Amino acid sequence: MTVAYPAPCDSLDINGVYPPQHDSQLLIDTLEKSELVAGRRVLDLCTGSGVVAIAAAELGAASVTAFDICPHAVHCSRGNAVHAGVEVNVHVGSSPGALDYAPFDVIVSNPPYVPTPPAGDTEVIPITAGPPGAWNAGVDGRTVLDPLCESAAGMLAAGGSLLLVQSALSGVEQSLESLRSTGLKADVVAYQCIPFGPVLSARAGWLEVTGRIQKGCRIEELAVIRADKP
Repeated sequence: MTVAYPAPCDSLDINGVYPPQHDSQLLIDTLEKSELVAGRRVLDLCTGSGVVAIAAAELGAASVTAFDICPHAVHCSRGNAVHAGVEVNVHVGSSPGALDYAPFDVIVSNPPYVPTPPAGDTEVIPITAGPPGAWNAGVDGRTVLDPLCESAAGMLAAGGSLLLVQSALSGVEQSLESLRSTGLKADVVAYQCIPFGPVLSARAGWLEVTGRIQKGCRIEELAVIRADKP
């Protein structure tokens, strides 16, 4: 089932970071509908502007910890949390660093997941799309997804849950299989179809030639995966 969500229009500082888009809003909406957050310890991986972490805090999380490998994104998300009037503890790093603060009751993540041509193409993508590190994820789009799926179970408390948003272009079934192999129960809980943005539009020819999309396709399917730890 395809559900239409508006892109977020938050008054955030997004200078030099990934601007919240449909994937961010889909993840936030799914988080809210899940009723997982209130009174629980939340981790946001690849926080970017901090929009999802801030939403978790506003939904009543007992604590929110966020990580991003980009120091500028960390600075930006800290400022956005202060501006929103919520407490988010933001750190430079990725999932290995988050292990030091585990376990968490809820993990949310909107990681880089866009398949990337080996030769690169960032020079033809508008700067408004954000820094390349926020979306480039290797030829198969799984440079970040693979280690995240492999490590999630180790960061979750018993009874904890992961909510992860990604593109169908980067292997939803592969993520599900990886999460299940670590003992988590994983399923897709939300979908959304959206027109190609500037990054995928610039890569449409390469995606067609390599068989990742059908000729003329300019619609991307987003999916939110929920994985629960017994």
